[in-house]
Amino acid sequence: MSLNFTAYSNPGNFVRSAARLLPWLWGSTAFAFAVGLLGTFAAPPDYQQGETVRIMYIHVPAAWTAMLAYTFMAVFALGSLVWRHPLSDAAQKAAAPLGAAFTFICLVTGSLWGKPMWGAYWVWDARLTSVLVLFLIYLGLIALWQTIEDPNRAARAVSIMTLVGFINIPIVKFSVDWWNTLHQPASVFRMEGSAIAGTMLWPLIVMALAYSLLFVTLHVMAVRNEIMRRRIRRLAITMAAAGEPAMACILPVEMAS
Repeated sequence: MSLNFTAYSNPGNFVRSAARLLPWLWGSTAFAFAVGLLGTFAAPPDYQQGETVRIMYIHVPAAWTAMLAYTFMAVFALGSLVWRHPLSDAAQKAAAPLGAAFTFICLVTGSLWGKPMWGAYWVWDARLTSVLVLFLIYLGLIALWQTIEDPNRAARAVSIMTLVGFINIPIVKFSVDWWNTLHQPASVFRMEGSAIAGTMLWPLIVMALAYSLLFVTLHVMAVRNEIMRRRIRRLAITMAAAGEPAMACILPVEMAS
C-alpha cells in the first residue's frame, strides 16, 4: 500500500495518526530503554575510567539527540520558508524545547563526567563550548517564538535564525578533529570501524536508539498539542470578532502561550 505523504502532512490527519501511533512509540521507547539500561549495567568497567564510564551511556546519546533535534528543526525551517509546509511551523516550534532539554542533559552529564576525568566540572574545551553555544541557540529560538505575537512572522524569523545557527552543528561534530581538545576523537562512527569494544558498543547504540525514540515520541505529542493550541487560538479570534464574550476572554491566554 503506497503512503500518501501529502495527506499525512495535513494537520487534521496528523492528529488522528498521532493518536494511533503514540501507544506504539511509547511501548518501543520503554522497551529500548529497558534493554539499553540492562546493557549499561552489564557492560564491563573501562580499564582507565572504571565505573565512571557508565555516564557515557547517558551523556553520548543525549549529545547525539541534541544534534538530531536541531537537524530536524533545520529541515522544518526549510519546509516553512521554501515549501510553506502546513506542519513545518508547528514541528519546528515543538522541537526547540526538546532539543534544549537534551542539550542540557548533555552539558550536566558531561560536567559530572569531566570532574573525575579532568579534575574540573567545566573547561573551555572546543566541544564543550560549541555544545554550550547550541544550548544558547535553542534558548534564543524559544524566546523568539514567545516574543513575536504573530505566528507567521515568528515562524519566518525563527526559520531564518535556525538555518543560520545550523552552522554550529558541524562545529560540534568535528570540533574534536579540527582542534586539540580534551575530548577523544570520534570512536564510534569511523571509516576503519568502531574503536569501542562490542560489549560496550551495543548498549551505547541501544541507548542512542532509546533517546531517539523518546525524542520522536515527545515531538509527536508536542506537535499534536501545538496544532490543537493553534486551532483554539483561531477559534477564539473568530468568536471574539463575532462578539462572543466567553471566547474573547480565551484569546489573551492563547496569544500569550
